Amino acid sequence: MTGVAYYGTQLVLAADDDATVDAFAIETRRHRGLRSFVGPVASVGRLWERVHDWHPAPVLVREYQPLYVLERGALRAAGEAGVRPANLTDAETIAEQSAQMMIGELGYDPRQARAGFLAGVRYQIEAGNWWVWIVDGRLRFQCSVGSHSRHTAQIQGVWTPPSERGRGYAAAALGAIAQRLLERTPTLSLYVNDFNDAAIALYERLGFVQSGALATYLFP
Repeated sequence: MTGVAYYGTQLVLAADDDATVDAFAIETRRHRGLRSFVGPVASVGRLWERVHDWHPAPVLVREYQPLYVLERGALRAAGEAGVRPANLTDAETIAEQSAQMMIGELGYDPRQARAGFLAGVRYQIEAGNWWVWIVDGRLRFQCSVGSHSRHTAQIQGVWTPPSERGRGYAAAALGAIAQRLLERTPTLSLYVNDFNDAAIALYERLGFVQSGALATYLFP
C-alpha cells in the first residue's frame, strides 16, 4: 500500500509517492463538492497541481500547518483544572464558541447551516469527544477529540474565549485533558496554523513535539 485517501465532505490524503498522488488526482474527479483537501504539505500541493485546471479555486489556503505529537510520559506538569467531558446542556455554548473559532481561523460561519452544525456538536458530545472547563456558567476552555485509534488521538477545536485569555487556563486545562487521554492512548496529536504563535508556544510548553506539517485547501 502506497497511499490512502478518504473522500467525505473533505478529502484527507496520505501518500508516499508522486504516482500515488497522481492516481488520487484522477479519482478526485468522481468526488465533486468537496469542502477541503487536507494532508501532508507536499502531497496536497501536488494533488492541487493535478486538479486545479478543473476544480473550483480555494477560498482559503493554509500552506503550512505544523503537526505536533505528545508521547505518554512526555507531558510536562500543568496546573489543576476542573475539566470534564461535556454533556448535552453544554451544546449551545460549545457550538457558539466553536463558530467564533472557525470564523477567525477559516473565515466562515458554520452556523449558516445551524441545524446540521448543532446536531454535529451534539453527536460528538454524546460520543464523549468534547471536553470543557466551565466555572459559574462561564466557559474557560474547550476542545474535542477527533480521529482516534489504538495508537493516537487527535485533539482539535482547542479554544479559550478571548475574555478568558492570559490567565493560564489553556495550559492548565489542556494539560489535564491530555493526562487523562494518555491513560488510554500512547500518543496525542494536533496541528496548528503556523502563524498562531500563542498556540504553538502552549503546545511546546506542554511537551508536544513537531513531527511533520499539513496543508489545508478550503473550497466554497
